[in-house]
Parts: sequence; structure tokens; C-alpha cells
Amino acid sequence: MRFFCKSVSVSMVEEGTGRALQYRWFIFWIFSLQFLLLFFHRICPAVLAPELVKAFNISGVGLGVLSSAYFYPYAFMQIPIGILSDSWGVRKTATLFGLIATLGVMLFAFSHTIGFATFSRVLLGLGASATFVCGMKVFTEWFKKVEYARISGLFISVGSVGWLIGTTPLAMLSQKFDWREIFIIIGLLMIALTLLTWLLVVDNPEKKGIHNMQEQKVIPLSKRKLIDDIQLVFREKYFWPLAIWFFFRVAILFSFFGLWAGPYLMDTYKLSKIETGNILLMVPLAIIVGSPFLGYLSDKMLGSRKQVIVGSSVVHSLCWVILLVFHGSLSIPALYLLFFITGAASSAPGSVGFTATKELFSANIAGISMGAVNSFSFLGGILFQPAIGYVLDKAGRVQGVYPSSAYKLAFWIFFIMSLMSLLGALLSKETISRDKR
Repeated sequence: MRFFCKSVSVSMVEEGTGRALQYRWFIFWIFSLQFLLLFFHRICPAVLAPELVKAFNISGVGLGVLSSAYFYPYAFMQIPIGILSDSWGVRKTATLFGLIATLGVMLFAFSHTIGFATFSRVLLGLGASATFVCGMKVFTEWFKKVEYARISGLFISVGSVGWLIGTTPLAMLSQKFDWREIFIIIGLLMIALTLLTWLLVVDNPEKKGIHNMQEQKVIPLSKRKLIDDIQLVFREKYFWPLAIWFFFRVAILFSFFGLWAGPYLMDTYKLSKIETGNILLMVPLAIIVGSPFLGYLSDKMLGSRKQVIVGSSVVHSLCWVILLVFHGSLSIPALYLLFFITGAASSAPGSVGFTATKELFSANIAGISMGAVNSFSFLGGILFQPAIGYVLDKAGRVQGVYPSSAYKLAFWIFFIMSLMSLLGALLSKETISRDKR
């Protein structure tokens, strides 16, 4: 009888685990598709730059401020979002902020002044700030620890499809449709996904009567002190090298590839918008392929977070050396290849970095720790998108375009930033214990 009861109990656990394995993918795809759309909003100004400059009559600094307006609230809200996801819950937090993001998109579509457009981008960034952290938080509940780097890599990979859509496809769409119409359609898709978040997302398996995936029991925030959790994150000395790594790496990603790479290719190489979009397409393709691969490399092949982080940072710096040495003289095939490699080295290891950050702390503060490090990523975008615009404006336009020398100065800045990112990588800690390698 005891054997029979034990067998029934094991069967029930296995059945519950099986249901979890199915249901968790609904949650994964809801957040991934939202991340896809919000990723599109981060980088679409690179392709739509001519339309936005004309619509709002703005300079390079003005375009940088408009684009970076997305990042101000995004960076500021990462720690609060982490706190909300840990305490109030992922479902409620993601739904509320999804509605705010949708409102920002719709208002941007109907903006006719630079002030209102900037406000709309701020609202969009505020709403978008919840998707990534809430997704990464809920995945800690629904996926096992040994799966996390691969799942977060796949999450970033799917989100990067939004970047891909923001290159050549957007360039082609902008020739057939007004950019305002494009944003209205995207806003309608965001409303649908926000509704699905409210209806289908469950914060953890136990709330659905399914066996918990977590190896470690999470203590509710109501039984802990919030200030202690925040202090625990910022007092961890190995948190700061990762914060530095994220800050400079993502600053380059968004200030160059997310904004100024498009004008650079059109001004220096005299490429058309479609040709520019095709080359920019290499960056999201690199992220889509590279993120899950590096997650697998870290989890299974190397059994190391630090080796992936350091190795990718070395490659990243070498890419900027090539861009400086052969500035303005690279062949078109070389540009395709270099943009692919630089995109993979600068963004694809992000999933491994977030996993390393999470592993520095207990599961109790997964949301807060990842929100904290993610805030540094977007601080880089805030500072350097308009800063590079200022560098280019100081050089001045010649016959309506920035000179090659202005972009080369910007590239020196990017190279120094890549070295700072490499320094952070070298100072980081290996977070996979020896017995799990």
C-alpha cells in the first residue's frame, strides 16, 4: 500500500511537471512577442531618421534626444520594476506597464511637435521598462536553473527579431506607408499582447497547482526588508564589474547600431536607405543566432559565464580597431561581415551577463538584481546617443551630411568605451560553481 501511494505521488508530480513544461511556453511567447515589439521601438529611429528630422525639423542633437527619450524612464524604472515584480507580481506589473507603453506608441503616431513626440517616447520607455525584467523574473519561476542561460538567450533572440524588423523591412514599409500608420498598427498589436498577459500569465507554477521548478524556496518580500535587498545588491563587489560591462557595451549598441550607424552608412558610403537597412539587418541576425548559441556555450560546452563575457568583449574591441584602421574604405561585403560580428559580440552575450548577475544572488532578489544591472545598460543609451550627436554637430554638416572625419572621431570614442567594457569583463566573477561545470 505504501509503495502504491508513493507511485501515485510520483506520477502526480511527473504529470504536474509535464503540464508545466507545456504551459510555461505560453508565458514565454507572450513576453517574447512583447519584447520583440518594444525592441523595434529602441532602434527604429536609425532607419526613420530622415522622416523624423523632416517631420519635427530637428538637428542631430535633437534626433539623439528624441531617440534617447525612450531610455530615460526605462533606465530609471529598472530597480522599481524589479521590486514590483518581486512583490506585487509579474502579471499585474507587466499588464499595467504594457498599457502605458501602448498609450505612448499611439501618442507618438499622432505627434506633430518635437515636444509632444519626446513626451510620447518617454511614456513609451516608461511602459516598456517592465517587459524584460518581468519576463526574466517569471522565467526563474517556470524554468530550471540549468536552463536559464539558454532560455534568456532565446528570449533576447526573439526580441531581436524586432530589431530585424526595424531595418530593411521598416525601410521598405516606410516607402509605402506613412511612418505614423506603421506605429498605429504596432500599437494595436501591443494592446492584444497586453490583454493576453492579463488573461494567461501566472506568476509561478504553484499558483496553477503545478510542481515548482525552483530548487530554492523563494521567501515572500512581505517577510523581508526591501532596503536590505537593495543594499545586498549594491554592496556586492562583483555586481559592479558587470554593471560597468553592461553600461559601456549597451551604450555602444544603442548609440551606434541603434541610431548613428544608419546615417554613417548613408553619409560615408553613400548607400541608399534599402542598402543601409540590409547592412543593419546583420546586427539583429547576429543577436538572433548568437544569443541562444552563447547561452548554450556557457551552460553546456564551457560551463563558464566569465569566459563567454571576456571572450566576446575582446572580439568587440577588435572590431572597433578594424573600423578605425579601415575607416571609410571597407568593401560592402566587409561591412556586412563586420556588422554581423560586432553585433554578435556586443549584444549576444547579454543573456549570459544577466544569468551571471542572477547567480550572484539568491532567487529572492532575482527581479531587483537584474533590474539594477539592466538600469546601467540604458544609462549608457541615455548619455551617448545625444553625446555622439553633439560630436557630429560640432563637426558640422557638409552639403547636408556629416563628414567622414566626424564619424571617425565618434569611432575613437566607441573604441575607448569597448576597452572599458572589457575591463569590467576581466574584473567579473565566475558564477558557475565547479561542481556544476
